[in-house]
Amino acid sequence: MSQLALESDPYLEEAGNVPHAGRLNAHRPIPRISIQVFCEAEAVAKQISRASEDRRMAKANTQIHMGGVEAAVELFQTVPTPNLIVLETGASPRDMLPALAALSEVCDPSTKVVIIGHYNDVWLYRELMKNGISEYMVAPIDLSDVIGVIGGLYSDPESKPLGNSIAFIGAKGGVGASTIAHNVGWAISSLFKNEVVIADMDLPYGTANINFDQDPAQGIAEAVFSPERIDDVYLDRLLAQCADNLSLLAAPSTLDRVFDFRDDSFAHLIDIAQRSVPHVILDVPHTWNGWTRTTLARADEVVIVASPELANLRNTKNLIDALKQLRPNDTEPQLILNQVGIPKRPEIAPLDFCSPLGIKAIATIAFDPALFGNASNNGRMLGETEPASPVVQSINEIAHILTGRQKVNPRKKAGLGSVFSKLKRKK
Repeated sequence: MSQLALESDPYLEEAGNVPHAGRLNAHRPIPRISIQVFCEAEAVAKQISRASEDRRMAKANTQIHMGGVEAAVELFQTVPTPNLIVLETGASPRDMLPALAALSEVCDPSTKVVIIGHYNDVWLYRELMKNGISEYMVAPIDLSDVIGVIGGLYSDPESKPLGNSIAFIGAKGGVGASTIAHNVGWAISSLFKNEVVIADMDLPYGTANINFDQDPAQGIAEAVFSPERIDDVYLDRLLAQCADNLSLLAAPSTLDRVFDFRDDSFAHLIDIAQRSVPHVILDVPHTWNGWTRTTLARADEVVIVASPELANLRNTKNLIDALKQLRPNDTEPQLILNQVGIPKRPEIAPLDFCSPLGIKAIATIAFDPALFGNASNNGRMLGETEPASPVVQSINEIAHILTGRQKVNPRKKAGLGSVFSKLKRKK
């Protein structure tokens, strides 16, 4: 039984705050099920609506109706019942069971039922469980508990926990997002001895095969173009072993066909990969279309790599704003400033770059063409080329942060800096 106690709506108290992000990250995605919700109170309907829009419920088909038991009974007299019914009722404990009897007459035996009530009563809970109710929640509720309860009904407790998916994307082409992603993946696998899969999602121009000195016959293209074949066994055949604990889903990096995909073309592949290893690194190309948008929206963590100049700042701001809309219940994306200190190039100071964004970079990586060039030309990672380099130390710190082994320094609130006035003048 879920005892929930929210005195007020935290979303209305502090705009931009995501109070449930930590708890939400522990919840598993909801499978492709149908859910019909019947609410008596607007506050409950609002939280259910927020939950239905969360990335963890992207596959579920959720419909919300106002009205309690009577509305549910009336609807299911003429239409089939869904996989799950969520029903709010203000009935007292002694009146609730008789009221639910009418629902049982029109409800398919395979349908699960979750009741949201307003009484924290042990006797009621036991009677509801005895009569086949799947779960009882006490209002007021929040979206984290809604997702947790639904996930608990449809997740196999014996199954392994899902791995963490981390999507890297560059704010602009050529900022080194792929190189950073590959090196962070290698660092996680080597420092912590965790299994990591790197998925190079830039099918026409991907560089992961070059960076890891690999030339696999198959890779991510076979998985995306034959989604019906994807399972744990087939995925294992497509992976190229790059190092201990590190595997690669390589891009073909050819132009012999057109790589147009549906919005969810990569979703099943990522799900299978997350069930196979603790960490999946998604190297997302610098494009904005349906499938990149969906990939970023559903990733557990998003990392933006930017270079300290004006176009990067504008694009980073746009990405952060878009991701806040796509991921309203998640923390903000992480930011890495790369290629800092290029000789004779006018740059925005890291503090001035971050200030108008309202976030702090988790790492600032200096421009070191010799280190990066030697590693790339030899098909080796930075940590293999020069382990003592400050750049490698920064990569290792990023690996600690993204795997939760090290906390990010508290972010300072910042207003709109003078840098953004330049953007406005350019419009």
